[in-house]
Amino acid sequence: MKQQGIQTQAGISHVTTGMLVVDANGREVGTVDLVQRGDPNAVTVQAPTPDPGGSLNELIESAAVEEPDVPADLAARLLRSGYLKVSSDLARTGAVYVLAEQIGTIADGRVLLGVPAADLQPEE
Repeated sequence: MKQQGIQTQAGISHVTTGMLVVDANGREVGTVDLVQRGDPNAVTVQAPTPDPGGSLNELIESAAVEEPDVPADLAARLLRSGYLKVSSDLARTGAVYVLAEQIGTIADGRVLLGVPAADLQPEE
């Protein structure tokens, strides 16, 4: 299991922004916007609870989310394993996230996934 993690990290280190991403069925997913290597010690910090008496602007600022923009449990997993953020017309929000372990191979300047596009998490 440990060995696979090392191979996955080596794979993600060969990905660069702008590369085309293709799913396991040969469908074009989009292009890489962000490459984030994994950190096994990564922890996520829960956003502070907004003051109910605060202004609307304070509420909006407190809700501002940094990468990855997904539910907290998945964000923690993405940060630990490493991920790609891919611009994609397949998601309503315009982007999907690829876990490092979902990367199949990297060849000819393309990222070939080991999963279908339907298995990718859309940005929130």
